Amino acid sequence: MGVYHAGSRAIQDEAGVRDRAEHVGRSLGQDIKPVAAAFLEDQPLLVVGAADPGTGRVWATPLTGAPGFVRATGPRRVSVDGDTARAFARRLGRDGPRRVGTIALDPRTRRRMRLNGRLHPTATGFTVEADQVFANCPRHIQRRESYEAVDRTPGTPRHLTELGAGETDFVRAADTFFLATVHGAGADASHRGGNPGFVRVVSPRELAWPDYPGNAMFLSLGNLRTDPRAGLLFLDWDTGTTLQLTGEARTESAGDGTRTVRFTLAEALWTPAAVPLRWSAPEYSPANPDTAR
Repeated sequence: MGVYHAGSRAIQDEAGVRDRAEHVGRSLGQDIKPVAAAFLEDQPLLVVGAADPGTGRVWATPLTGAPGFVRATGPRRVSVDGDTARAFARRLGRDGPRRVGTIALDPRTRRRMRLNGRLHPTATGFTVEADQVFANCPRHIQRRESYEAVDRTPGTPRHLTELGAGETDFVRAADTFFLATVHGAGADASHRGGNPGFVRVVSPRELAWPDYPGNAMFLSLGNLRTDPRAGLLFLDWDTGTTLQLTGEARTESAGDGTRTVRFTLAEALWTPAAVPLRWSAPEYSPANPDTAR
């Protein structure tokens, strides 16, 4: 498959950015360059997006470990090891390779790297054979200067079919979330950021957020154009609590060229203290538009 499928190209054409997208698309490749390998090996957090083989629902899942738990083991392969990686691979099953999207984001440097490909379980976790490897600009990434690994026992996960008052406040306070999407030949995991309040809770089962201008590739929105399934991950960067949402999303375009994404919830998973990391307070990106709380 080429860099873009029909869904992404349709939105690029609507936005009038096909030429820019073609230029940016030349940065996508399959090889993991040395600078990318070094970046991955320094990260304690990796977010993976994939469809559940049983239900077909798409989830974004945080995996953690000491730096080095993600590492390049070949020019087109990464290895992800540890307890969270093994548990994730078991949930996906062993019936052939699974399509996954991954993103590593470093708030200290406001850098992010995405690697999409095919997951193979291993005795220590899993490997991903890369189909796409690329970095994104730092727009809308909040800077967090440092983190510490903390000894936490995750709380019992709580399954929800709608958001209550606590989950609503959690979403409204978020400055970052991760978005997992799929298409006919793969999966993708991406980042969305803004000032607190940029994600609106329209109802207990519907969220909405603005699609801020970015790299013009429209990989995520292109996937949603062809397959509306989506997974969202909200993370409390201090307490490690996570809120994972799965459902369907659609994009609405306005006459002034702006876009809003609307997400309808099917199922949610609330897990206290899920991530054993505590990050420093954020310095909001200067690219973030003002948000009415």
